[in-house]
Amino acid sequence: MHDLKLIRETPEEFDRALGRRGLGPQSAAILALDEKRRQAQTRLQEALAERNAKSRQVGERKKAGQDAEDLMAEVTRLKDSIAAGESEERRLGEDITHLLETLPNLPAPDVPDGADETANVEVRCWGTPRGFDFAVRDHVDIGGPLGMDFDTAAKMSGARFVMLKGQLARLDRALANFMLDRHTLQGGYTEVVPPALVRDSAMYGTGQLPKFAEDLFHTDNDFWLIPTAEVPLTNTVADTVLEAEALPLRLTAWTPCFRSEAGAAGRDTRGMIRQHQFSKVEMVSIVHPEESEAELERMTGCAEGILQALELPYRVLALCTGDMGFGARKTYDLEVWLPAQDRYREISSCSNCWDFQARRMKARFKTPGEKGTQFVHTLNGSGLAVGRTLLAILENGQNADGSVTLPKALVPYMGGVERLEPGR
Repeated sequence: MHDLKLIRETPEEFDRALGRRGLGPQSAAILALDEKRRQAQTRLQEALAERNAKSRQVGERKKAGQDAEDLMAEVTRLKDSIAAGESEERRLGEDITHLLETLPNLPAPDVPDGADETANVEVRCWGTPRGFDFAVRDHVDIGGPLGMDFDTAAKMSGARFVMLKGQLARLDRALANFMLDRHTLQGGYTEVVPPALVRDSAMYGTGQLPKFAEDLFHTDNDFWLIPTAEVPLTNTVADTVLEAEALPLRLTAWTPCFRSEAGAAGRDTRGMIRQHQFSKVEMVSIVHPEESEAELERMTGCAEGILQALELPYRVLALCTGDMGFGARKTYDLEVWLPAQDRYREISSCSNCWDFQARRMKARFKTPGEKGTQFVHTLNGSGLAVGRTLLAILENGQNADGSVTLPKALVPYMGGVERLEPGR
């Protein structure tokens, strides 16, 4: 959600920022509604003042034993006018909110301009992609003999689902535990086990609703399945006023995630790249506004640390204005090297949302000795997508005999197993 006061004060700057995201000017429409609402508020206040004055006069006449029928009729008329005014003010406020809630966050000044992913800017690379002296296979071909079962999953659930068994089920769990340990023991995050079903207000607070309802799964008793733990973790501070000393809050969770992938028809239909259900370790930070830019760098570094420990080559991209998510002010994507595709693919996205989500959630903080409150800044990042990390390990660690050499950091989490082998 956007700051209406800021739009009033700098409408041209607001429109220029939206223009960088490919949208036309919006301030005129917003401010026209705002002016109508302010006029309605003025009329309402005048009517309230007049009603109160006439009500006092009614009391004075009755006390003096005088007839007050004419004044009582005026009070009744004003009550009807006030009710109509309150309804108009509420309707105009809702119109402003509906307009504002459809507009994406404004990009930070240092975000590269561009219409799509082709304008993203590589910030850095880490690691050297491995060379192979045999024909490289993708994770589907590698995973089948190791316990990756798409057919059984399809029988019960349809396309874009997978069942992991045996060694791969253990690897999936080991990866999540490894990530959580890194984030909690080294990154300073507090582990949370949040709900995977949330109400409308939680989805609205983080920006999934109303704009992206078709990308989500909804139950018939009004729950939404979370697309990422960002939703419940960020909403822990909804409708809350924190003490400044409590910041920063850093939370992490390993949860199932559910996405309908409505806008991804025909994309990545083979394998585990794009699933309806997957698991992910998420990082969320709630910070003081002065700290959010530094926190984005810190969070991205935590995600990079996982990839480095797993010995997986990757690169960091600064997303351009046309490729950033709806609620993001600035985003770094981490892309891991996949040998079978001979390219980097996204495995983490770390975003600074500024006060965009906080305004929707009414998440604020107060500083001792200062009047009023301020909105917190919220950040979120994948640390990492577990399934995509698993397939990256399969492809980068594959051997000619069908086995997979595991990163050394995972061996303790796999009970000392150093290689996955078909038939084990």
